[in-house]
Amino acid sequence: MRVLLFGKNGQVGWELQRSLASTGELIALDRQGEDGLCGDLGNLPGLTDTLERLQPDIIVNAAAYTAVDKAEQEAESAQLINAQAPKRMAQWAAKTGALLVHYSTDYVFDGSGDAPYSEDAPVAPINIYGQTKLAGEKAIQKSGCRYLIFRTSWVYAAQGNNFMKTMLQLGKTRAELNVVCDQIGAPTPARLVAEITALSLSRQLASGIYHLSASGHTSWHGFAQEIFRKAIAAGEQLSIAADKVQPIPSSAYPVAARRPLNSRLATDKLRSVLGIDLPDWQSQLEHTLKEHLKDRT
Repeated sequence: MRVLLFGKNGQVGWELQRSLASTGELIALDRQGEDGLCGDLGNLPGLTDTLERLQPDIIVNAAAYTAVDKAEQEAESAQLINAQAPKRMAQWAAKTGALLVHYSTDYVFDGSGDAPYSEDAPVAPINIYGQTKLAGEKAIQKSGCRYLIFRTSWVYAAQGNNFMKTMLQLGKTRAELNVVCDQIGAPTPARLVAEITALSLSRQLASGIYHLSASGHTSWHGFAQEIFRKAIAAGEQLSIAADKVQPIPSSAYPVAARRPLNSRLATDKLRSVLGIDLPDWQSQLEHTLKEHLKDRT
């Protein structure tokens, strides 16, 4: 079994290298590629050549254009990487019988209401990033290939750049912070995404879209407070206390791309087919935070 992983240096890609190590022969590529192989999703001919050369049984696409605000000005680049590249992978997989594993986002929804979104809920992205990720989903489905699409939300990790690490950096020098309180979702560690991916492959899940996130929900404000509480409890020296994080509405923090206010994802389908419970976001934060603090020392 040959597994080809794109985006090995991203948050999810880094964790996938650990979780997929026992799946088979794992070949992991980043944007630079290696040994004449192309890992740059912006290079469609190179991408096709790499697939033809390696003939993978499973393609795992953990690469994406994720600069949400920048995408508003770089729609063509976002479309190429988030939609055209997955389409090319899917077409090749359909031709060869390979399985394509792809990651998508809560941003395919408009964020209305306050109920968790199921996999078949109406999609209506409100920014370029969400539109291009949805286009990628549709291209994969249309291709006729075998596929697993995991929609996830608010991904962070001990590695890479993310909200948790940004808060810890700011907490060292700031006595107070303002954080958005009206966007609601489930902070989900990349480690959990990778572990569930490996489990899904071992259980040979049927083709389809699955929602994958930690259980429970909070706001970015609540997430920030919990980061500081757990970091201080773990012995981290910070200048800020959790009660010094002030809640503000999204309107007070203008950005180029609109964000969905409701990012809750219903995970009933995935939990049912795998026969598992997904852990709560607070325990996952504690685990990830300890890993980050340990790796740093």
